[in-house]
Amino acid sequence: MNKIVRVFTLLATGIAIGLATMWFGYPFVSQHTAKTVEKSSTEKKPLYWVAPMDPNYKRDKPGKSPMGMDLIPVYKEGDDTAGPGTVKISPDVVNNLGVRIAPVEQKKLHSMIRTVGYVGYDEDQLTHIHPRVQGWIEKLYVKASGDPVRKGEPLYEIYSPELVNAQEELVLAMDRKASRLIEASENRLKALRVPPSLITQLKKTKKVKQTITFYAPRSGVVDNMAIREGFFVKPGSTIMSIGTLKQIWVVAEIFERQAPLVKVGLPVTMTLDYLPGRKWQGEVDYIYPTLDAKTRTIRVRLRFQNRDDLLKPNMFAQVVIHANSPEKTLVVPREAIIRTGGSNRVVLALGKGRFKSINVQVGSFDEQYAEILSGLSKNEKVVVSAQFLIDSESSKTSDFKRMNHEEKAKPPTVRVIATINSIMKDHRMVNVTHGAIPAWEWPKMTMDFTVADNINLDGLTKNKEVLLEISAVGENQYRITDIRKAGRENDNKKLDDLSLDGMDLGDLEK
Repeated sequence: MNKIVRVFTLLATGIAIGLATMWFGYPFVSQHTAKTVEKSSTEKKPLYWVAPMDPNYKRDKPGKSPMGMDLIPVYKEGDDTAGPGTVKISPDVVNNLGVRIAPVEQKKLHSMIRTVGYVGYDEDQLTHIHPRVQGWIEKLYVKASGDPVRKGEPLYEIYSPELVNAQEELVLAMDRKASRLIEASENRLKALRVPPSLITQLKKTKKVKQTITFYAPRSGVVDNMAIREGFFVKPGSTIMSIGTLKQIWVVAEIFERQAPLVKVGLPVTMTLDYLPGRKWQGEVDYIYPTLDAKTRTIRVRLRFQNRDDLLKPNMFAQVVIHANSPEKTLVVPREAIIRTGGSNRVVLALGKGRFKSINVQVGSFDEQYAEILSGLSKNEKVVVSAQFLIDSESSKTSDFKRMNHEEKAKPPTVRVIATINSIMKDHRMVNVTHGAIPAWEWPKMTMDFTVADNINLDGLTKNKEVLLEISAVGENQYRITDIRKAGRENDNKKLDDLSLDGMDLGDLEK
């Protein structure tokens, strides 16, 4: 009976202790479990795996690189949500590179189309002198091209039998007092451009003149002088031209891609080499409708005032056509554009030392800005200096280690303890598992190496621990140049590397 009581007593005591343990220990167990779940949920997961020697070799799971090396996981950086291609630069490097940043703005482009042109007469005010009868030039009052003339001044005298006959017909009609014949004779003389004063004088005196003097129809300068005294001329012959220099034309040529920017009435600035510092203000007067098939250019006529007569026909001039875009558009500084054969790029400044190169579609340019058709938004910021170096790093998804001031030059040769996994004598290669190499920023990994020709592979065995000397022999190419037995540091050094400085004489007795 006592045994039964003791058994039940022990059972009751055990149950009580178990309930107490569950009651008081549950919060701690729950808290530990929650921390474990939270830790596993917040643990970083690799985005992908890359080859240690080639960051362009990417895989979505662990494995081996083409060189036989273990792939390295790549994790997402803390707050970097700008996507691949984002690079970071330390503030001191930003300052030393002279990185300048400008915002994306919305404004009108002011395009300055620079071209050349030639000064010419205003053809709207250019008069060509042609005779309407055939005859001989008896006298010239204007001797050479360029001579100034005023309206009403005599130009030349001509003897023409036709003009003599026309005068005689008027005299005969007046003698017969035939009003209709008189009117017809006067109209004929007027059609032949006989001056009205001569017709009036003929009606008064009834004396026929053998030579008729013709006068300047307008003031200007004589050009295209094509006759001399005694010349025989016919109707249609160009005797001379009279043009004005108070207003001149300049004919310039623009490329066909610039044609949409040019409109009639746009302001134009003109300069000439022979008058440095002097500028003329004019406007676009006419845009010719055809394109030159050989030069692929369009002619544009410009109009300028020439009150001081400094501009002469056929002068060579530099002109600037000022064209403004009709509407505001997104623009960035012109130097921010990185122009390549297939695309245009800019470097975005994302803040906190982050930069990213992106493609944009570029429209028109002016002297300072470039139009952005797509790829950017207002108030974003772009890099306007040192962007080529940043772009090259961003394009390769670099981490900017080459631009870190604390980076040291990598040694060409390193030493590391390694374990031999396999030996391929026919190919003079070994597969080893080596420790981390801080000088080259290599983690511990397993990889294949080629072995230098002067190394004897017969003494190597599998699972043997050795000291390797690894040398860089090319871009992403490495070779084992020495293999020694793993042991004390001084035993592994070559004789050339040994020095008596700092050595204890007791070491030589060992």
